[in-house]
Amino acid sequence: QVKLAESGGGSVQAGGSLRLSCKAVNYDSYSTNYCVGWWRQASGKEREGVAGLHNDIEASVAESVKGRFTISIDKAKNTVYLQMNALEPEDTAMYYCVSDVLCHNSDYFLRSKGVNRDWGQGTQVTVSS
Repeated sequence: QVKLAESGGGSVQAGGSLRLSCKAVNYDSYSTNYCVGWWRQASGKEREGVAGLHNDIEASVAESVKGRFTISIDKAKNTVYLQMNALEPEDTAMYYCVSDVLCHNSDYFLRSKGVNRDWGQGTQVTVSS
């Protein structure tokens, strides 16, 4: 089981930036269909995929954050990042780091809840207008 630890959340005004980090432990670097990335859940809403990486290379981001959010990975540190710029109040949510070892591609990671994913505890992002 992969253990995921998020950090970097906080409160920011609209237009500001935050960078989330996710440290992965027991990460299977030999998996051939591995995805890692970010989902979020706003109060009273369903969870949604935000950004994902497939096999550390192929990336996808949700349409709602395209052009503002970027996902990246530092393989030496087993850490995934989510750089969030031009934040909007609608981005307010709990952000979760998620991994999936049965992941076809990064688009699948965003659109499907998967079968047996590992989730971090989450980090809160609050954007005020």
